[in-house]
Amino acid sequence: MTSLVLIVFLAFFAAEQLTQTFLSFANLRHVVRAGYAVPPALAGLVDPDSARRSRDYAVATNRAGIAHRLYDAVLTLVMLFSGLLPWLDGFLGRRGLAPPNRFVAFLVALSIAGGIAQLPWNLYATFVLEQRFGFNRTTPSLWLKDRLKAVLLGGAIGIPLLYALYGFFALAGGAWWLWAFAFISAVQILMVWLFPAVIAPLFNRFTPLPEGELRARLEAMAEEAGFRTRGLFVMDASKRSGHSNAYFTGFFRPRIVLFDTLVQQMTVDEAAAVLAHEIGHYRARHVHKRLLLGLAVQLAALWIVSILVRWPPLFAAFGFGAPSFHGALALASLCGGAFTFFFSPLEAAVSRRQEYAADRESVRIARAPGALRSALVKLGRENLSNLHPHPLYSAWHYSHPTLVERLAAIPER
Repeated sequence: MTSLVLIVFLAFFAAEQLTQTFLSFANLRHVVRAGYAVPPALAGLVDPDSARRSRDYAVATNRAGIAHRLYDAVLTLVMLFSGLLPWLDGFLGRRGLAPPNRFVAFLVALSIAGGIAQLPWNLYATFVLEQRFGFNRTTPSLWLKDRLKAVLLGGAIGIPLLYALYGFFALAGGAWWLWAFAFISAVQILMVWLFPAVIAPLFNRFTPLPEGELRARLEAMAEEAGFRTRGLFVMDASKRSGHSNAYFTGFFRPRIVLFDTLVQQMTVDEAAAVLAHEIGHYRARHVHKRLLLGLAVQLAALWIVSILVRWPPLFAAFGFGAPSFHGALALASLCGGAFTFFFSPLEAAVSRRQEYAADRESVRIARAPGALRSALVKLGRENLSNLHPHPLYSAWHYSHPTLVERLAAIPER
C-alpha cells in the first residue's frame, strides 16, 4: 500500500508538471512567433510601442514563471523525500514539545521555511522583472517593512487559529472537521469585515475620493443602480507599483477602492464604466458565490484530512513513524496541488463567465459601452497585458477573458 501511495502521487505530480511545462512553453512560443504585431481587433487602439513592451513583458514573465515552477517542483520533492519532515517532527519531540505546542511549532516552522525559500523569487520579481518594465516603485526599505508586517500579522492571526484547530481535533471526536469548518468559516467572514478597516490600512493609505466631477458621477451612478456603499476611496497603490486596478470589499455595503494609478489614467466615463463593472459583480452575487464555493472546497479538504489522518500508509510513504494531525496537514498541503491542479480550467471558465456578465451589467448601468472598451484597452496597455496568449494557456489559467475576447463580447447598448 505504501508503494501504491507513492506511485499515485508521483503519477499526478508528473502529470501536473508536464501539463504546466507544455502550456507554458506553448504560450511562450505563441508570443514569440506573434512578434510585435498588434492583433487586428486592436488595430488603432494599441500603439506599436505598447505592443512591443507587452510582448517583451509577456516573454520575460513566462520565462521567469517556467523557472519558478521548476524551482517549486524541486522544492516540493525535497520536502517530501529528503526526510526533512520526519526529522523536524522527531526534533520537536526530542525537545519535549507535546501537543498542541508540537503541532503549532511544526506547521509554523514549515511556513517560515517556505517563506524563506520564496524570498529570492519575490526579490527578483519586484526589483528585477517589475523594475525592468517600469512597474516597480517599491523601495528596499518599504519592501522589508511590508514583509515584516505580513509576518507579524500572519503570526498574530495564524498561531491562535492553529491552536484552535488543534483544540477541535483533540476535543470534538470524529466530528472535529465539521466544528473546525464552522469556526474557520466564521473567522474568514470576520476577516472580510476587518480587512478594509483594520488590515489594509497597515499597508496602504486610503483617502476619500475628492469632491468633483468623478465623485459626483460615481455616486449618482451607484445610487441609480441601488448600490449602497461605505464610501469611495483612493488607495496609494503607486508607491509600490505602476499597475492599476479597482476593487470592492464587503458583503452588504461594500467599500469601493480605486487605485490612484487608475484615477490618473481614466476619464470620468471610463472610471464610471469600471465601477459599473464592479457593481455588476455585486448585483450578480459573484463575490457571495465565490465565497460559498470556497467554503465548499474548504469543507471537502477538511473531510479528506479527517480521513488521511487515520491512514498509516500515507505517513509511512513519506517517512513518518506514526500518523499525526500536523503531518496530515503538511502532506495535504505539499501533495494536494498535484490533484487539485486539474480543476483549474473549470475554475477559470467560471470566473471568465462572471467577467463577461459583469461587463454586460456595466453597459446597462453606466450606459457607456464605448467608455468600457476604452477603459479595458487602457488597463491592458498600462498593465502590459499579453496581446497574444496561447488559447490553451488562457483557457487553463486566465481568470479574465483576453482583451480581444472582452472587447468582442461587449454589447452595443
